Amino acid sequence: MSTFLIKNFPDSINDTEEISLQITDKKLYHPLSIKNVEIDDTFWGPRIKINRENTIPFQYKQLQEVGHLEALKLDKNSGITPHPFWDSDIAKWIEASSYSLEKHYDPELDKLIDETIELLASSQQSDGYLNTYITTVCPERRWKDLRDSHELYCAGHLMEAAVAHYNATKKRSLLDIVCRYADYIDTVFGPEEGKLRGYPGHQEIELALVKLYRVTGEKRYLNLSLFFINERGKEPHYFEEEAKHIKGYFDDLFSTFDNLKEYNQSHAPVREQTKVVGHSVRAMYMYSAMADLAKETNDNSLKEACERLWENLHGQRMYITGGIGSTAKHEGFTFDYDLPNETAYAETCAAIGLVFWNHRMLQLDLNGKYADSMERALYNGVLSGMSLDGKKYFYNNPLASLGDIGRQEWFDVSCCPPNISRLLASLGNYIYSQNERDINVHLYIGGHGIFNVNDEKVTLVQKSNYPWDGDISIKVKVDRPTEFSINLRIPSWSNRAKLTLNGQEVDIEQKLKNGYVKLSREWKENDEIKLLLLMPVERVYSHPEVRHNINKVAIQRGPIVYCIESIDNVESLHRMILPKEEELTAEFDEELLGGVVKVIGKAKIFDDSNWGNNLYKITPPKETDIQLTAVPYYLWNNRGLGEMRVWINER
Repeated sequence: MSTFLIKNFPDSINDTEEISLQITDKKLYHPLSIKNVEIDDTFWGPRIKINRENTIPFQYKQLQEVGHLEALKLDKNSGITPHPFWDSDIAKWIEASSYSLEKHYDPELDKLIDETIELLASSQQSDGYLNTYITTVCPERRWKDLRDSHELYCAGHLMEAAVAHYNATKKRSLLDIVCRYADYIDTVFGPEEGKLRGYPGHQEIELALVKLYRVTGEKRYLNLSLFFINERGKEPHYFEEEAKHIKGYFDDLFSTFDNLKEYNQSHAPVREQTKVVGHSVRAMYMYSAMADLAKETNDNSLKEACERLWENLHGQRMYITGGIGSTAKHEGFTFDYDLPNETAYAETCAAIGLVFWNHRMLQLDLNGKYADSMERALYNGVLSGMSLDGKKYFYNNPLASLGDIGRQEWFDVSCCPPNISRLLASLGNYIYSQNERDINVHLYIGGHGIFNVNDEKVTLVQKSNYPWDGDISIKVKVDRPTEFSINLRIPSWSNRAKLTLNGQEVDIEQKLKNGYVKLSREWKENDEIKLLLLMPVERVYSHPEVRHNINKVAIQRGPIVYCIESIDNVESLHRMILPKEEELTAEFDEELLGGVVKVIGKAKIFDDSNWGNNLYKITPPKETDIQLTAVPYYLWNNRGLGEMRVWINER
């Protein structure tokens, strides 16, 4: 094991504290900690600042006003009835706040987190159990309704929050609480006689236990995660046996579902599953845990299952925005190529889960398809979930709207707001990874990352105006010449790219493998890589089996998917036609939505001026010319209600 000490960034929680970068395996890749990444660009920098200054305080206020924090006092006479999900909302807020604290120390935020942790500690039971809803509302149902109660789901989010808080502050206050809880859960569940052979209805604790194992080194947590994954889908079916003794919390709702086993991915053992089915967020969290366990236990069967499921999702069941989940009925998947636009569910949490899963797959296999998918979801299906001011949210993200959908400040089930907040606050974790010999650049985001390579400090400094243009500069900073490799992703959307090293052109095709160009040499101070990714406006088409998009086209430029809104075009967007021969051009508009690249071109619109009161005629409507203006999809609905479409009629 190699260890290398570096100083924290000046804005971090303690300027004098030293941190240790440890590479425990020379072959496996590990994400670079957000502690060692500084984001400084014009795209993500302002969003992270808004998340820190607006979103996190706003969400805390919501947790206060709705009653989440008050419910932790377990006062049955307070008039507040907690929801089974509430603990998870609190946990995700702590997690987001901890990531923010790790980069920008804020004493007031630190105090709020401590106060919230004190409330959690006061609500923990003597045996370690911690769940506001069960303890307050129905203590007799503890572990009796695993399918619906979300006890293990909430426990998982508390574990993730504790790991983030400990990494940011080195305080053990929340970590000790969740370790005590995890120890208790380990006495309840397992293959041993007298223990429950159950697993969570909503997956989440599986990936959280892996995180807890990594920070504590306690092997029991890893084994418990593996138990939950291995037990899922076995016969006799646990949820069916459970239902013989108790009515589930969501029994009335679930009685309308066609296949409840598929809904929570318990229809078959996980290694035998071949299609992504059911609730999309549950699926993403489970697949993320499977990838984590494949890495930690070297279980190739879990990796192979993830690869099969990945191909099904990305080949037949994912929206162009990286959104997943076609139907609101069960917030999830339907069947291959069923991708309706107006009724698309595409939950924000599901797109975030897709980022989590692809990021983990990248640590198993350096393949650009995983980074491409991560990037697609991040710039489109995730970012659309939050308004520009950071205070309003989409729960679902349709690809077409008749003008009746707008973001909201909060929801009865508010999993999405703190979820997007924790992703933005931890974005630095997704840009780079490394092992002892290689540094991998997955995302092109301005700033710098500090690495340990062969016990030497290496800094990469990125500069670009990505995603608006693809002119990227990466400078290498080393104390002395050091031999290692840098793997640069060439996105699949890039048909033409140019790469130079210290002014000398590099043959990309010769060095390209699985979407990455490998540059191996002895690196010296101020060596400079320049990558030019050309970003023409592209027309994108669906597979012919996607019946909703026949004779329609989408617009993409670089990683950004575009849409048309009625505010820029016409009131009835379904009337617009984009002629095949018309050229589309990109233009930066500094006055539009804070400054974006818009796409413009000539289009036509069906004219109803001579239609009169006729509903039907034997002559087609006339066509008139109009200018088409398309804006990035993630920005729609930031100027009020109005129609929106990603897929445009083409002829």
